[in-house]
Amino acid sequence: MIEALVEQIEARFGEAEAQMADPSVIADRERFAEAGRVYNRLAPAAKLAEQWRLAQSDAEGAKELLEEGGEDADLRAELEDAKARIERLEEEIRLAMVERDPNDDKNVIVEIRGGAGGDEAGIWAGDLFRMYQRYADRLGFKFETMDASDGAYTFEIKGEAAYSVFKFEGGTHRVQRVPETESQGRIHTSTATVAVLPEVEDVEVEINQNDLQIDVYRSSGPGGQSVNTTDSAVRITHKPSGIVISMQDEKSQLQNRERAMKLLRAKLYEAELQKQQDALSAERKSQVGTGDRAEKIRTYNYPQRRITDHRINLTVHNLEAVLGGELDEITGALQDAEKRRRLEEQAVG
Repeated sequence: MIEALVEQIEARFGEAEAQMADPSVIADRERFAEAGRVYNRLAPAAKLAEQWRLAQSDAEGAKELLEEGGEDADLRAELEDAKARIERLEEEIRLAMVERDPNDDKNVIVEIRGGAGGDEAGIWAGDLFRMYQRYADRLGFKFETMDASDGAYTFEIKGEAAYSVFKFEGGTHRVQRVPETESQGRIHTSTATVAVLPEVEDVEVEINQNDLQIDVYRSSGPGGQSVNTTDSAVRITHKPSGIVISMQDEKSQLQNRERAMKLLRAKLYEAELQKQQDALSAERKSQVGTGDRAEKIRTYNYPQRRITDHRINLTVHNLEAVLGGELDEITGALQDAEKRRRLEEQAVG
């Protein structure tokens, strides 16, 4: 079974290499970009397949020598080492070829809202906003704020496979710390909700213009004070779903409208995905969580400098680094958990 998978990887990677070297593909920007994505996706699996072939060769060679010349401690150790490598590589190859989330390659729109905890919840939402901004910067993604106010942030992250990195952040993030305004030194618990939406194109979500109510008004700042003398802010209500999107960060009404429509498309797409997921059996529920906003996914404990991701029971003690944008360890563990879950589903299917 693994032999057939390795052959499939080698064949597909060979085709990808040929595409990358084809002059007609190179001359077509879109085809070349797609070929590059396929090549990069298959490259890790192809490397593992190459290592598996080498381990197989080492095992067969050691086994033949043992059969011809009798027992030899060094050859026996070489054979056992090769067998161990084969077993490890087979697992890694299966995981590398797990069916991917079709949204993984997309840009992402993120919404953060302060939850329980009053003013402290709004402050915590801002801390998460800055954490994601630093993480995106570290990964070389483009970070663009769409809307920001006290305790509420909406932003877009653009880059290769941005959704595959940030999709695990959806849910309720709980913080345990002593607020700056707390004179008695008591630890308070506050929350913020994070919604992660794959950015979608017009063709992926059909919106009937007759279903939209579009209102324009003047942008307002803190305390309701007017910050613009023209009606540049936009509020779009999608009547069938009841979804309401407001945008006022840009000075241009057209820009605010474009951003509001982008967010509306993402929300309608997410709602359709959720509808499809709800139709699946409860057995298909991911061990890394559903991403629902009401689900408590992670706790940040300041006194113990500890972060716990409750979906995979992972605890790390590098709070300052994570808040500084170093989420790689947590993201990597969640990605591995998702791959294993998908592998189990494929086996059952």
